[in-house]
Amino acid sequence: MSDVTIDQPLAAGSAPQPRPVSLRQPRLPRWTPAAVAAGAIAAACGIGIGAALGSRIQWGLIAAGLFVTVMYALAARVEGRRQATDRLATSLVWVCFLIAVVPLVSLIWETVARGVKVLDGGFLSHSMAGVLTIQPGGGVYHAIIGTLEQVGIATAIAAPVGLLTAVYLVEYGRGRLAKAVTFFVDVMTGIPSIVAGLFILSFWILMLDFGYSGFAGSMALAILMMPVVVRSTEEMLKLVPNELREASLALGVPKWRTILKVVLPTAIGGIATGVTLAIARIAGESAPIVLLVFGSQVINNNPFEGAQSSLPYYIYEQWAAGNDASYARAWAAALVLIAFVMILNLVARGIARWKAPKTSR
Repeated sequence: MSDVTIDQPLAAGSAPQPRPVSLRQPRLPRWTPAAVAAGAIAAACGIGIGAALGSRIQWGLIAAGLFVTVMYALAARVEGRRQATDRLATSLVWVCFLIAVVPLVSLIWETVARGVKVLDGGFLSHSMAGVLTIQPGGGVYHAIIGTLEQVGIATAIAAPVGLLTAVYLVEYGRGRLAKAVTFFVDVMTGIPSIVAGLFILSFWILMLDFGYSGFAGSMALAILMMPVVVRSTEEMLKLVPNELREASLALGVPKWRTILKVVLPTAIGGIATGVTLAIARIAGESAPIVLLVFGSQVINNNPFEGAQSSLPYYIYEQWAAGNDASYARAWAAALVLIAFVMILNLVARGIARWKAPKTSR
């Protein structure tokens, strides 16, 4: 026999059966935020046109306010106040993210739009030798050479010193000396770049009577780079599990060899990423370069003798000339500098992914 359910009439005086209660809360559809965002943008455009608001920033702020308000109201009505509060926090995070991203995107868009007009093979392979600032033509090759040499020398100075300092602070640092080193590293982290340039100017050029050169700029960049390397390396070394150190020491391996063969290889990915990001941080510094490198219109492959140019100085120099041709070269050089920094960041990401610990599935 097949089971058949027959609805029986309720007997007199019997209580009705309670309906099953669902434990699942009602939720807004997934497309709701996108639809509300589109509606808020359309409403903001209508309000801006109707009220004759000329600034697009005002339109964006109106759209952001409408989006946050409508999302909170819908979530409170459908999902409850607790979920509405979560939606409000999420909406505010997204709005703040977009507010932070819009200037960056606008900057990149403006730089690319203006820089590609003169950016070609000739611009990358020629210097400004014999070219007047009011004339079109010329290139940025001498500035690229200067930037690569100055940043390379600064890295050769700052990376080993920063690495050894971080190893001392994590593995050996105890007492007053370690506290003093930590204090001065914190102070150097917040030092303005112009102060580092003035220090090298007074010590290297005025007191020791050396001339302007790329090496002088490299020393100022090394001062700015060193605390970043120390801090990033220190944090990476602290992430190495103590069990690895204890296992190596238990086998009778000396501490210096444990650091060299166990600790550093374990943290090498994060250390390389920190050094690469520190290089990207100093590549765009202009204040110490203006003070120390002094600028040059011709190619100077010797960073230890004579004035030299760099990408930040080249941008400053061309913009200060104040004509259409120099403005175009300045935008193109800014685009080259952005590409250089972006490549360094991509290299850092690649190193971090390559050296990341492999997890077993």
